[in-house]
Amino acid sequence: MEDFTFIPVLAETMTSSLSDFNIIQIIGFLLGILGLIFFLGAAVGMLRFPDFYTRMHAAGKGDSMSTMLMLSGFGLVTMEDFSLGSWLVFIKIMGIVLFIYLTSPTSTHVLMKAAFEDNHMPLDEKDLKKAKGKRK
Repeated sequence: MEDFTFIPVLAETMTSSLSDFNIIQIIGFLLGILGLIFFLGAAVGMLRFPDFYTRMHAAGKGDSMSTMLMLSGFGLVTMEDFSLGSWLVFIKIMGIVLFIYLTSPTSTHVLMKAAFEDNHMPLDEKDLKKAKGKRK
Protein backbone atom coordinates (compact mmCIF):
# COMPACT_ATOMS: atom_id res chain seq x y z
CA MET A 1 0.00 0.00 0.00
CA GLU A 2 1.21 3.50 -0.83
CA ASP A 3 2.17 6.00 1.79
CA PHE A 4 0.19 9.27 1.62
CA THR A 5 1.91 11.12 4.44
CA PHE A 6 2.91 13.98 2.15
CA ILE A 7 -0.71 15.07 1.52
CA PRO A 8 -1.23 16.92 4.86
CA VAL A 9 2.12 18.66 4.41
CA LEU A 10 1.16 19.68 0.88
CA ALA A 11 -2.23 20.96 2.04
CA GLU A 12 -0.58 22.89 4.85
CA THR A 13 1.84 24.62 2.51
CA MET A 14 -0.89 25.51 0.02
CA THR A 15 -3.07 27.29 2.58
CA SER A 16 -1.26 30.57 2.85
CA SER A 17 -2.98 33.84 3.51
CA LEU A 18 -2.21 37.37 2.41
CA SER A 19 -0.35 37.93 5.66
CA ASP A 20 2.34 35.50 4.48
CA PHE A 21 3.35 38.00 1.79
CA ASN A 22 5.33 41.08 2.61
CA ILE A 23 4.75 44.46 0.99
CA ILE A 24 7.68 44.05 -1.41
CA GLN A 25 6.19 40.86 -2.86
CA ILE A 26 2.78 42.49 -3.24
CA ILE A 27 4.37 45.42 -5.11
CA GLY A 28 6.21 42.86 -7.25
CA PHE A 29 2.96 41.10 -8.15
CA LEU A 30 1.34 44.43 -9.01
CA LEU A 31 4.28 45.38 -11.25
CA GLY A 32 3.97 42.02 -13.00
CA ILE A 33 0.26 42.55 -13.62
CA LEU A 34 0.93 46.10 -14.85
CA GLY A 35 3.54 44.68 -17.23
CA LEU A 36 0.97 42.26 -18.62
CA ILE A 37 -1.41 45.16 -19.20
CA PHE A 38 1.31 47.00 -21.14
CA PHE A 39 1.94 43.84 -23.21
CA LEU A 40 -1.77 43.75 -24.02
CA GLY A 41 -1.67 47.41 -25.06
CA ALA A 42 1.31 46.77 -27.33
CA ALA A 43 -0.48 43.83 -28.93
CA VAL A 44 -3.59 45.92 -29.56
CA GLY A 45 -1.41 48.66 -31.03
CA MET A 46 0.27 46.18 -33.35
CA LEU A 47 -3.13 45.11 -34.65
CA ARG A 48 -4.82 48.51 -34.83
CA PHE A 49 -2.18 50.89 -36.17
CA PRO A 50 -2.15 51.37 -39.95
CA ASP A 51 1.50 51.42 -41.00
CA PHE A 52 4.93 50.05 -40.16
CA TYR A 53 6.17 53.08 -38.23
CA THR A 54 3.25 53.35 -35.84
CA ARG A 55 3.30 49.59 -35.29
CA MET A 56 7.00 49.72 -34.52
CA HIS A 57 6.34 52.54 -32.07
CA ALA A 58 3.71 50.45 -30.28
CA ALA A 59 5.93 47.38 -30.28
CA GLY A 60 9.04 49.22 -29.12
CA LYS A 61 7.48 51.23 -26.34
CA GLY A 62 5.08 48.56 -25.15
CA ASP A 63 7.61 45.76 -25.24
CA SER A 64 10.30 47.76 -23.45
CA MET A 65 8.04 49.07 -20.72
CA SER A 66 6.18 45.83 -20.11
CA THR A 67 9.34 43.74 -19.99
CA MET A 68 10.95 46.18 -17.56
CA LEU A 69 7.86 46.23 -15.34
CA MET A 70 7.51 42.46 -15.31
CA LEU A 71 11.19 41.79 -14.63
CA SER A 72 11.26 44.44 -11.90
CA GLY A 73 8.23 42.77 -10.35
CA PHE A 74 9.86 39.36 -10.56
CA GLY A 75 12.96 40.81 -8.95
CA LEU A 76 10.91 42.14 -6.04
CA VAL A 77 9.05 38.85 -5.64
CA THR A 78 12.36 37.03 -5.21
CA MET A 79 13.22 39.32 -2.29
CA GLU A 80 11.33 37.21 0.24
CA ASP A 81 14.21 37.51 2.65
CA PHE A 82 17.04 39.97 2.38
CA SER A 83 19.73 37.31 2.16
CA LEU A 84 22.76 37.50 -0.10
CA GLY A 85 21.19 35.03 -2.54
CA SER A 86 18.07 37.16 -2.91
CA TRP A 87 20.17 40.27 -3.51
CA LEU A 88 22.25 38.50 -6.14
CA VAL A 89 19.14 37.39 -8.03
CA PHE A 90 17.66 40.88 -7.76
CA ILE A 91 20.84 42.54 -9.05
CA LYS A 92 21.04 40.11 -11.98
CA ILE A 93 17.42 40.79 -12.92
CA MET A 94 18.03 44.54 -12.71
CA GLY A 95 21.05 44.07 -15.00
CA ILE A 96 18.76 42.43 -17.55
CA VAL A 97 16.31 45.32 -17.15
CA LEU A 98 19.12 47.81 -17.82
CA PHE A 99 20.19 45.84 -20.90
CA ILE A 100 16.63 45.87 -22.28
CA TYR A 101 16.30 49.58 -21.44
CA LEU A 102 19.38 50.33 -23.54
CA THR A 103 18.94 47.93 -26.46
CA SER A 104 15.22 47.84 -27.23
CA PRO A 105 14.83 51.52 -28.25
CA THR A 106 18.07 51.29 -30.22
CA SER A 107 16.92 48.24 -32.17
CA THR A 108 13.53 49.85 -32.85
CA HIS A 109 15.27 52.96 -34.16
CA VAL A 110 17.57 50.92 -36.41
CA LEU A 111 14.64 48.97 -37.89
CA MET A 112 12.72 52.18 -38.58
CA LYS A 113 15.77 53.81 -40.15
CA ALA A 114 16.35 50.76 -42.37
CA ALA A 115 12.72 50.86 -43.52
CA PHE A 116 12.97 54.58 -44.27
CA GLU A 117 16.20 54.13 -46.24
CA ASP A 118 14.50 51.34 -48.20
CA ASN A 119 11.88 53.94 -49.32
CA HIS A 120 9.14 52.53 -47.13
CA MET A 121 7.49 55.87 -46.47
CA PRO A 122 5.02 56.54 -43.66
CA LEU A 123 1.36 56.88 -44.56
CA ASP A 124 0.11 60.41 -45.12
CA GLU A 125 -3.44 61.73 -44.79
CA LYS A 126 -4.41 60.76 -48.33
CA ASP A 127 -3.22 57.18 -47.82
CA LEU A 128 -5.10 56.93 -44.53
CA LYS A 129 -8.35 58.14 -46.13
CA LYS A 130 -7.89 55.65 -48.96
CA ALA A 131 -7.27 52.80 -46.52
CA LYS A 132 -10.27 53.84 -44.43
CA GLY A 133 -12.49 53.83 -47.53
CA LYS A 134 -11.41 50.27 -48.38
CA ARG A 135 -12.40 49.01 -44.93
CA LYS A 136 -16.04 50.07 -45.30
